[in-house]
This record gives sequence, C-alpha cells and structure tokens, in this order.
Amino acid sequence: MKSRADLKGAGKKALDKAAERIVARSKVLSLCLETVSGNCHLVSASIVSYPWEFMRLAVFCLVASVVLPSLSRAQGGAPVFVITPEDSKITFYVKASVSLVGAFDKWNAALTFTSPDVTTGVLDIKIEADSVDTGSGMKNGKLKGKDFFDVKQNPLITFRSTKIVQTGPDTFEIDGDFSIRGVTKPEKLSLKVTGAGTGSGAIKGTMAFDRKDYGMNKGIPFVTIADRVEVTVDLTGKRVSGPPVELKQ
Repeated sequence: MKSRADLKGAGKKALDKAAERIVARSKVLSLCLETVSGNCHLVSASIVSYPWEFMRLAVFCLVASVVLPSLSRAQGGAPVFVITPEDSKITFYVKASVSLVGAFDKWNAALTFTSPDVTTGVLDIKIEADSVDTGSGMKNGKLKGKDFFDVKQNPLITFRSTKIVQTGPDTFEIDGDFSIRGVTKPEKLSLKVTGAGTGSGAIKGTMAFDRKDYGMNKGIPFVTIADRVEVTVDLTGKRVSGPPVELKQ
C-alpha cells in the first residue's frame, strides 16, 4: 500500500501533467487564431510534446483559415440600390433661337455594384426615345422623326458606364457608352452625390455631346439650333441591402 506521501506526490504529478496539457492546448488555440488572422509563428517546445493534440488542432486551424475569411466576405456582400423613378428625372437642353428643353417620360435606370468599392459600380440607363416631351407637339414630332431620334428604327437611347472615378468627396466622372439613333460613342457623365452613407440620396449630373456626331445634322425650319446637347440625369435612390459604398474622404 502506498503511503500518504506517495499518494500526495502522485496527485501533484497528475495535476502538473493536466496543467501542462491545458497550457499546451491554449498555446495551440492561440496559434490557431493567429493563423486565421494571417500571422505565422513558430510552434513552442511545449506544443511539440503533444504531437497528436497539435496535429488535430492544426487541421482545424487550416480549415478555419480557408473558410472563415470567405464566410466573412460573403456576409459583407455588395451594396444593392433601387432607383425611385417618381423622385427622379432625365432632361435635356439645346441652345436655340426658341426654347428647346424637354424631358423623357419613360426610362429605366439601375446602379449596381459587385463590392463596396465605388469603382466596381455600373450605371445603366435606358430611355424610350418616343417618350420625349418638350411641351410642344410640333417639336416632339420633329425630334421623333428620322432627322433626329428616328424612334421607329431606334426606340432606345442608352448609356452604360464603363469606368467610375471619384474626383472629390462627392463628385465623380463616369465614362460610358452612349447610344442614340443607332450610333454608339464614348461619352463622359459628371455627377455629384448627396446623402452618401445615409442609405438614400441623389445623384445629379450632366453629359454633353455633339448631335452631329450621331447623324443629327439637320435642323427645325425657322429655328436656329446649336450642335451641343446637354442631358441632365437627376436620380434618387436608396440602398435596400448590403454594406454602404466606400468613398474617399
């Protein structure tokens, strides 16, 4: 029979052994967390003394380092915006000897992102050319005809962005492909954003183009018309899901 002193010594050794295992596991767990966060460190001698414990937790670390970052990215997602047509409008202006301004009553616009990075955004605008309204039936008819919009052959006027560059805290230059009466050319839309970071706001800007570049070479009888056409986009929208767009301050 073991003496009380022997039992006491054995108990102390067992406690010391258990304490060593706890320390080893805590170090491995710490190493695992550091690995997941992207840091690499040497394994201490006390961890090596328990190879099977380390191997088991090391496998967990490897899986976690691959899975957790991707889960984090998936949960973050991309901002999703909806344009509200009732609060938005698309208008145009041409300098002329008589008033030549108007709007389009039917159009659709979408602003999409693949990540919170503002440069991944795409602005896509589709206008029904036949919906032009200048307040004058004569002017509307002339603009819809073959000399201008030629709506029967080319029912849509479109703009699709190809590049977004932030030029100031709330200003942007948007390069895109502009199409009217069957001709497509690169144009630039200058925008200003209000309400950034609030979940809702407005984007307003102007694109100017030369009508003769798109085959609109004729005029309106008894009316002098400039070649420069200014299109103003005034869109209101709200973020319905996803994180805010990341803007430079």
